[in-house]
Amino acid sequence: MGSKKVGKSSLEEISIRSLGVIESSNIEFKPGLTVLTGETGAGKTMVLTALGLVLGSKSDSDLVRQGQERAIVTGKFAVPKDLATQIIDAGGEIEEESVIISRTVSTAGKSRVLVGGVVSSAAAVSSFASSLVEIHAQSSSSKLTKPGVARELLDRFAGIDLTAYQQTFDQYQQILRRINDLKEQLSQADRQIAELSKLADEFAKLNPKSGELVEIEDEIAKLGSVEVLNQAVSAALNLFENEDHSAVNMLQQIRKNLDQVNSKDKQLDAITERYTESLLNLQDISSDLTSYLSQLEADPNRFEKLQDRKASLNSLLKRYGKGSDKEAAFEQLLIDGKSAKERIADLSGGDQRVAELQKEADSLFKQLQEQGLALSKLRKENGEKLSSQVTDEVRSLSMPNASFVIEQTIGDVKNSKSFTSNGIDEISILFSAHSGGTALALNKVASGGELSRVMLALEVVIAEAEPIGTYIFDEVDAGVGGKAAVEVGRRLSKLSKSAQVIVITHLAQVAAWADNHLVVKKSENGLVTQSDVIEVSANERKIEIARMLSGQEDSQTAQEHAGELLAIVKNA
Repeated sequence: MGSKKVGKSSLEEISIRSLGVIESSNIEFKPGLTVLTGETGAGKTMVLTALGLVLGSKSDSDLVRQGQERAIVTGKFAVPKDLATQIIDAGGEIEEESVIISRTVSTAGKSRVLVGGVVSSAAAVSSFASSLVEIHAQSSSSKLTKPGVARELLDRFAGIDLTAYQQTFDQYQQILRRINDLKEQLSQADRQIAELSKLADEFAKLNPKSGELVEIEDEIAKLGSVEVLNQAVSAALNLFENEDHSAVNMLQQIRKNLDQVNSKDKQLDAITERYTESLLNLQDISSDLTSYLSQLEADPNRFEKLQDRKASLNSLLKRYGKGSDKEAAFEQLLIDGKSAKERIADLSGGDQRVAELQKEADSLFKQLQEQGLALSKLRKENGEKLSSQVTDEVRSLSMPNASFVIEQTIGDVKNSKSFTSNGIDEISILFSAHSGGTALALNKVASGGELSRVMLALEVVIAEAEPIGTYIFDEVDAGVGGKAAVEVGRRLSKLSKSAQVIVITHLAQVAAWADNHLVVKKSENGLVTQSDVIEVSANERKIEIARMLSGQEDSQTAQEHAGELLAIVKNA
């Protein structure tokens, strides 16, 4: 079987088990415009909830169907190569250019995520979910009013890549921090140089060595205990070699007794051999103690010199040492002492270094200005195009006098504080629904329904340049009807030429535009509610649209109206 070529991602299938009103359902999704319709409470929105779970949204044990232990939702997506790499980097697995994401939610509140059969997490899925699907509920249209979103939309439309600019911006910020840090150090340089000079002088006079303090303390301990050591060693030697009761003589006598039976018994010979070896070791110890005693002598002068040296080293350590561990502090003091002159040289040449860094910063700022202005120019050109194209789309959505405006405010290019990681522009969306009206901030002048239509118009315009393969609209047609609803359907159909579009709708005028029509049907069976999702076409589709128009699918008039609506769309 040949592998499929995937240009953009698309949702191929979703499987739902024991989620809310849906007991069990497998839904296949095709390219083009798919509408999902059905009576209120039949479970249309639960399909969207299921998809949200697959894409990493927060789980809720209340979603599990009553009487079941867990809900299981699985989504299958076709993915292009670059997105496949992103998913693999997040720990998932790809098979035949598709990824299968499964989410299990238990009544105990536990959640489990698999990506391509590999255990993952909701957070990992969320990291690439926005590249798979963009979901628009009516409430999500409000994101257009949030800071930064307008700029992101414009940059998406213009295909602007901020990488080069952001690299320069980061380098410039880094060098500014280095200059500030160095200036801060230089403000304390005189005091530091004085302290370092004193340390360097005292260190040179004492010239301490690694491990010296421990060695001195050991020798002082020995010299301070000469008399006690002499008495202990002399007493030990006396027991070894006492004329009357010499320990060595008695041990030798034991050896002579054992020698008398040498070669009589191999077992005893082995014991005798061990004894003889131990005796020789004891004789060596006796000899070593004698040698030690002969060298042991009091040296008051040496003792006094060591005490003075120890006091000097401890004084240096107390003033310049760092940390509570004495030995570690002493070794660090040696490092600080040896590097003191180099640090003095660094601090003394600080002004020159600041000048060098400032020259580098000036060069980077010039580069940043050029890149920032180039970004502004691109945004201005594309902002005008986007404003014009979205205005045309919005006017086609039964708002004939509306105006959509991308407003660009460019900061002072000479002031470094005007620059952010995204350039020197502030981008905002202005809107006017009426002819001659002043365009104002979108959230101040657009109703919920108008916001939804503006979002739809934007997506239609931007979609062709977008890598996103699937758009889902949940009742984006709320608040519209009649001719406006027909135009919403037309725009969704237009968007489906660039991407897969899935729409949850209650409007026949929108549903009529569908390439694929799915109906969520509900049946009552005692206490159990089961919902099925069925693909309809031809006559079944006309019946469903009649139901949407009048609430009476059996009405002949409604079916005639539905047939007219489908014919109008077909010939559009």
